[in-house]
Amino acid sequence: MLWVVRIVRVAEDQWRAVRAVRLRALEDSPDDFGSTLGREQRFAEEHWRMRVRTTPTWLAVDDEGAPRGIVSLIQEPGSPEDDRHVISLWVAPEARRRGAAWALLDAARDQAKVDNARTLSLWVMDGNTAAGDLYVRAGFRRTGIRQRLPRSANLVEERYELTLRDGEVS
Repeated sequence: MLWVVRIVRVAEDQWRAVRAVRLRALEDSPDDFGSTLGREQRFAEEHWRMRVRTTPTWLAVDDEGAPRGIVSLIQEPGSPEDDRHVISLWVAPEARRRGAAWALLDAARDQAKVDNARTLSLWVMDGNTAAGDLYVRAGFRRTGIRQRLPRSANLVEERYELTLRDGEVS
């Protein structure tokens, strides 16, 4: 199937689409995220609405409007005020290698610049070489900062960072 990716920032009333693609991401790639499918399946409508209302989120949609990817941007707790953090980047298997991940990442980067962020950061799970390669090609650098996930001591992730404007990188 050939299609052109379109990136749309979602509003609260699109919470069902966000929920559907997020649950699909957790089902497809359970070890690549800090959460679990079972946990997020239990979230009520109010949670999904709050998530979309408070967290800038974009969907990659195909020509028919079906969501094929997702990304969100947050101010990560404990991070500098001028850092924005990419979370939940995922593209459906049938849509991979068609530019959707790049376009989603561009949407997050553009919003971080609007927010006057100096850096854009994210975490990559050990073993997720496709994601790590994408981020390095996009200009992120590995920081060497690593952490274990609270849900499983066997899952370790590394922080990547991209400088958006001049200044001291922490």
